[in-house]
Amino acid sequence: MAIRRRDSFLWGRAPVDLHHPGDSRQGGIIRTHTFELLDDIQNLRLEINRVTPEIHGSETKEQNKNVVRKRRFLRGKKKFNMDPKKGVHYLVENNLLEWRAESVAEFLYKEEGLNKTAIGNFLGEREEMHLQILKAFVGLHEFSDLNLVQALRQFLWSFRLPGEAQKIDRMMEAFATRYCDCNPGVFQSTDTCYILSFAIIMLNTSLHNPNVKDKPSLQRFVSMNRGINHGEDLSTELLTKLYASIRSEPFKIPEDDGNDLTLTFFNPDREGWLLKLGGQVKTWKRRWFILTDSCLYYFKYTTDKDPIGIIPLEDLCVRELQDSSKPYCLELYNPKGQKIKACKTENKGRVVQGKHQSYKLSAASEEERDNWIGAISASVTKNPFCDLLSLRKRKVIGHTSS
Repeated sequence: MAIRRRDSFLWGRAPVDLHHPGDSRQGGIIRTHTFELLDDIQNLRLEINRVTPEIHGSETKEQNKNVVRKRRFLRGKKKFNMDPKKGVHYLVENNLLEWRAESVAEFLYKEEGLNKTAIGNFLGEREEMHLQILKAFVGLHEFSDLNLVQALRQFLWSFRLPGEAQKIDRMMEAFATRYCDCNPGVFQSTDTCYILSFAIIMLNTSLHNPNVKDKPSLQRFVSMNRGINHGEDLSTELLTKLYASIRSEPFKIPEDDGNDLTLTFFNPDREGWLLKLGGQVKTWKRRWFILTDSCLYYFKYTTDKDPIGIIPLEDLCVRELQDSSKPYCLELYNPKGQKIKACKTENKGRVVQGKHQSYKLSAASEEERDNWIGAISASVTKNPFCDLLSLRKRKVIGHTSS
């Protein structure tokens, strides 16, 4: 007898089942499993719909965290370029940098976009942690099988030497130690490497600075380095090779050094932040000052390529100044009462001559003010490289003669 489906009123007469009764039971089991599977699929869809927003929400949160982290890291780098100590402190406080010598050194050595001047200033500090960072930073350089000029090119491209003699001394001492560790037997002591490194830097300046008319010859370079290898002479072949390398290719200055106008590798006598009184309405503004080649350059930021003002120091004097509005002041002035032959850049980029009869500057401390006064007074004749070189030579000669 034919069996009608319950929904036959929709579909008409059900077809006659020609299969075996056992097949009907098997089909019923299959249909039951099918309904169960469809039910499970529906439940899975509902569960997926329920958890999908949570998954997307957690992914979005993680993405937001990464975005915030990247923004903070970029902010930390900008802070570093403005003030390296504050920048590193910000990165450490926000768990973006570990306060370990190796971690900070790697950050300074590998991270792109850091100002080379800021790196040099940070590495030159005398606190114990900074000394450890300097040692770790120099240790990241590989000097094996490089001659001294090649090693100096690599080292001095990774940062910009600061202007203060004590900072230069610490950094070049670290370089000499690392070079001798990488190349045992080349020099009898790190003192030899230290002295010759300074001699090479000074040779670079003398050969490639257009203001130096008396260019040193190979014979003079060899002569000035006699007896520096623990009382013995270095080989003429070595000195000839170093001289030829510098003569054919000068040291390159890191692009962001802000000192392109000097056309020389020679480092400034001093650099740092000072407040300057100026403008039509006299106000104090923070400026980055670089003292070099008997000129005082000032910039809005350490990263600026060109200065916004230049003060030639010829015929000028400097003195301590008492000012009721700011402490630790100094003044640049013309003792004859004449206008100072300075220039500055206006907002539209036009260079105009300054109209100052004096420049008032304010330092952050009494010590800083006195250091600036001393550096400006001595800028024409004093040279930190010459001083450091002569001191170390006296030390070497004293040891060998005793």
